[in-house]
Amino acid sequence: MKEYETDQIRNVVLLGHGGTGKTSLTEAALFATGAINRLGRVDDGNTTSDYEPDEEKRQISISLALLPCEWNGHKVNLIDTPGYADFLGEVKQGLRAADAALIVVDAVSGVEVGTDLAWSYADEQSLPRLVFINRIDRENADFAGAVQQLQERFGKRCVPLQVPIGAQDAFQGVVDLLDMQAYLGEKAEQGEVPESVSSDVATFREQLIEAVAETDDDLINKYLEGEELTAEELRSGLRAGVCSGSIVPILVGTATKNIAVPRLLDALVDYGPSPLDRGEVVAQDDGDAEVKLTADAAGPLAVLAFKTSADPYVGKLTYLRVISGTLTSDDHVWNANRKAQERLAQLFYLQGKNQEPAPRLTAGDIGGVAKLGDTLTGDTLCVREHPLVLPAIEFPVPSYRLAVFPKTKADLDKLGTALSRIVEEDPSLRVQREHDTNETLLSGLGESHIEVAAERMKRKFGVEVELVTPKVPYKETITTSSKADVTHKKQTGGHGQYARVAIEVEPLPHGAGFEFVVKVSGGSVPKSYIPAVEKGVKEAMQEGVLARYPLVDLKVTLYDGKEHPVDSSEMAFKLAGAQALKQSVEDASPVLLEPIVNLRIIVPEANTGEVLSDLNGKRAKVQGMMPAGALTTIEAQAPLAEVQHYATDLRSITQGRGAYTMEMGHYEAVPAHVVQRVIQSEEPDSS
Repeated sequence: MKEYETDQIRNVVLLGHGGTGKTSLTEAALFATGAINRLGRVDDGNTTSDYEPDEEKRQISISLALLPCEWNGHKVNLIDTPGYADFLGEVKQGLRAADAALIVVDAVSGVEVGTDLAWSYADEQSLPRLVFINRIDRENADFAGAVQQLQERFGKRCVPLQVPIGAQDAFQGVVDLLDMQAYLGEKAEQGEVPESVSSDVATFREQLIEAVAETDDDLINKYLEGEELTAEELRSGLRAGVCSGSIVPILVGTATKNIAVPRLLDALVDYGPSPLDRGEVVAQDDGDAEVKLTADAAGPLAVLAFKTSADPYVGKLTYLRVISGTLTSDDHVWNANRKAQERLAQLFYLQGKNQEPAPRLTAGDIGGVAKLGDTLTGDTLCVREHPLVLPAIEFPVPSYRLAVFPKTKADLDKLGTALSRIVEEDPSLRVQREHDTNETLLSGLGESHIEVAAERMKRKFGVEVELVTPKVPYKETITTSSKADVTHKKQTGGHGQYARVAIEVEPLPHGAGFEFVVKVSGGSVPKSYIPAVEKGVKEAMQEGVLARYPLVDLKVTLYDGKEHPVDSSEMAFKLAGAQALKQSVEDASPVLLEPIVNLRIIVPEANTGEVLSDLNGKRAKVQGMMPAGALTTIEAQAPLAEVQHYATDLRSITQGRGAYTMEMGHYEAVPAHVVQRVIQSEEPDSS
């Protein structure tokens, strides 16, 4: 692949609901541009972008894929992202590397939840966007209906640039509303506009011209005065409108039959923004001062590592987007986040799993490099003399957790390393140790997300694990004050054991922890033994009296005791302290506490009632509801024990159209009718 100037580069991320054909569209684009000579199919597991074994197995995109192609003297870096909500982290990475978003919509399904989410992600990054209505050749495909939905949901700035010729299995090509030409078949052969679509062409062309005219004062005046805009005015106005975000052109076609894909590529090149059109990127220098960067090949070096991937053959792969400056193979660069020097090996262009050597990457371009030592996703590479840090990539908060257990002793030895590597590769995964249950938890965005991570650990690092529902980290506390006076006495041959400890326990507010107070007088408990009493109390707090869960939020006051001049010892006072705590807690109306999580659920309006009903069955408390268009946001609090599998439940209720986040909130007392089930259950979380 030859080198291109910055203004000849287009970086386009494909977004949309799962199953709208994004991967098929990138495959068709590669075929149309001659980058590949055979059109792969998702169903056959042989597409360029879905090359991971887990993608072939599931027939969905799981990882971001880079797919550069050359078209009309330009380089188009297509970034294919998953549409499945479990792999949103990959989408966030792709968004940061792109200058425009191509939102793919199914001609049958129209605007879906994934379309709304894709739109909001593009809004977060202020990305210009285009829409491609795919699968127009399918039964029940409805171009006008999809356009109407897009305009109702996202406004009149969504305007068709093309109209389909024929529908469903009679689809033949498209009419371009700017040059008023028909483009037919795979090769986009030019022809006359058919009479059958003249009405739609007239209606939508008027919408397009009006939208273009509104991008410029001179154009709108000319338009209002009834003058016809020239072809050049329309083209330049449309490009300005796309780059500013005031126009979202709608294109149409079918990826699997490769019809109208060349015209889509024309639109990306002609109207999509180059890196130069995206304005300034604000970085920070080592003094936290703002530095404004443009896509200038001669500017200060600033390169974003937007993705890392563990490759079994070449080690770690790092995906790079050059924001400013020029990056050269075999260069020495400075990682401003890690304060570490990195030596670059051979740079390359990535096309799926294939790599092509690149002598350099200029401002605005995207590529990769292998075997960087310290660089992680989100880091900035620059020169040491001019350190710069680009804004971090914001990843979604994991909301679904499973406990991870190694299958064999050999797996145990390698588990820690494999988990840290897999989290390094995918920052939307988290690993934590739950001390209360003694489990290692892997958190992700859904069950599939974590299952894929486990498969990758086996494939890439040779570690097999079992995934199980985590135990719920219940806790216990007290609700009233109580006293206990315990004498620990044991006589054996030689020295015996003797210690008397008198304590009072009192409840503390939720989250206050533990407090140990000494109020002994007259040396009834020698100072040297007081730490032993506290140690005994703390150890006894690890197992409560109801269901052997840790005790929290209580104050223990040591107010009396007694020693024996011969038989007392630290061990005796430690045991007496532990026994006194157990006894006093039993008399202090102990209660079981359960973790309560905060849920934020986004669902289609039509599913709201069913979701609320399901939440009621999970002992949830709805805090608020916020309707917004076709979607409703529900905020609720629910016991963790009831929502450990909520990702699966919500997907079932909404047919995959709902999304949610879950964060740990606080602890509350378990209702009486549930306590008995928890106490009696062998697995505490089965309630």
